[in-house]
Amino acid sequence: MVVRQSTLLKADKVKELATCLSQYNGVAIASLEKVRAANLQQLRKKLEKSAYIRVVKNSLIQRAVSESKDKAGLEQLEQYLTGPNLYLFTNLNPFKLVILLDKSRVKASARAGDVAAFDVTVPAGNTGLPPGPIISQFTAVGLRTRIESGSVYVSKDTLVVKKGDPISPQLASLLSKLGIKPVEVGLSLKVAYDDGMILTEDDLKVDLYEVRRSVEEAHQFAFNLSLEAAIVLPDNVNMLLQLAHQNAKSLALGAGIVNKDTVADLVRKANAEMQSLSKKLDEIEKKGD
Repeated sequence: MVVRQSTLLKADKVKELATCLSQYNGVAIASLEKVRAANLQQLRKKLEKSAYIRVVKNSLIQRAVSESKDKAGLEQLEQYLTGPNLYLFTNLNPFKLVILLDKSRVKASARAGDVAAFDVTVPAGNTGLPPGPIISQFTAVGLRTRIESGSVYVSKDTLVVKKGDPISPQLASLLSKLGIKPVEVGLSLKVAYDDGMILTEDDLKVDLYEVRRSVEEAHQFAFNLSLEAAIVLPDNVNMLLQLAHQNAKSLALGAGIVNKDTVADLVRKANAEMQSLSKKLDEIEKKGD
């Protein structure tokens, strides 16, 4: 009877997963190896409006994939069904999903061997911890302390680990006691299926700074080209009018055409020429004397 119920439950899960594969444009697979249960709950809340998240056995997904005949290329996911995985069913573009996952990373307490996500400084002040054997833990990680009003005080702000460096067991334990979370936990996609296309982890890496720089550079090039070719667009019409006005004014000044835009410049030009001529005449008269 128990075996029968277990089989029915698995069949229901496979049916649910197959339905998800059919209803959503894509599905992404993320490894759960470095994600803790408490952090997973936080990530679920942050992503609930963007993706339907399921943690199931790989064998159930494999069965659901085999039953989903309307999704071309979906069977290619099977080679990535190794290790503990989390499955995200979504209608988001996979690159948008990657960006969203990066923004959804959460801070977590450190374990021995974890890598610091940023420079970690223990601030000066009351730690709220009573004195005792813990003093040796502070000393072991290079923190100077004093006892005041029955509590351990850190004497000055102290950098205890730099970004990218491993966190020692002693420091991980102490930071946890101090409530400092120096690690960032999030989901990194192994692969994503999007409307018939398989995108691997390398395909999904996006350098937003470089993409933004390339777009800005292309926009500037296109803008300059449209000015040179005098192609009138909403983005350049004001600039084209300014250039046309400047060119027309320069042409009018060169031809000595008097109008409201050129009269002031023409008078200044004439005055400058008159002063220059007057100066030369004075020089000639002096030489004649």
